Formats: sequence, structure tokens, C-alpha cells
Amino acid sequence: QVQLVESGGGLVQAGGSLRLSCAASGRTFSSYSMGWFRQAPGKEREFVATISVSGLTTYYADSVKGRFTISRDNAKNTVYLQLNSLKPEDTAVYYCAASRDSFLPSRISAYAYWGQGTQVTVSS
Repeated sequence: QVQLVESGGGLVQAGGSLRLSCAASGRTFSSYSMGWFRQAPGKEREFVATISVSGLTTYYADSVKGRFTISRDNAKNTVYLQLNSLKPEDTAVYYCAASRDSFLPSRISAYAYWGQGTQVTVSS
């Protein structure tokens, strides 16, 4: 069982940056692949980024590649998402999630545990 709590969201102007954090409970955090997803109003939840158990391998959605960076600190049971060069279309609730799948999963069904989400709003 893993419990996830996101933080770091907020209101930022286009071109700005934010750093999201996701703190996990439990002693098995380092055995999970971690992912970030987002859901904009009226849209389906979509994949943003995922990181391997070791933190050495990452995978991004094309829409955020080169602007967002996912990282993790297994000693702190925390995964991060650095958001740079933000655009209004990045506005959404951002969720972190944990998966037992070791092959950098991008599908929602691969993730068993989810946080409550943190709002990111980008103004133009």
C-alpha cells in the first residue's frame, strides 16, 4: 500500500516555472515506477511523465518533452516534476501515481495508487 500526497501547484504566468512534489508513505516506494498525469477541465486524464525505480530512465509525453523534468529521491520517498516554459494549455490538476510495472508505463491502468492532485494554472 502506498499513499501519495502532491504539493507545489499554483498560479503562474506563461513562460514561468513550478516544481511539483509527491511524497509517498510506506517503505516500498523504491520498488515502484512513478508517474505524473494531468487532467484539464472537460478532458480526460492524460499521461505526462514516468520514471523508473532507479531513477535512471524517464519517458515523457510529446507535449511536455524538453519543458518538464521528472526526478525522484528514493531516500526521501519523493518524486518531483519540474515544469518550465509553462503554457496556458498546461493548466490542469496534476496527479502522481505509483505502478508495479517496471517498463515505464504510460497507461492509466498500470498505476494502482494515486494522489489527490494539485492544481496548476497558467495565465496568458
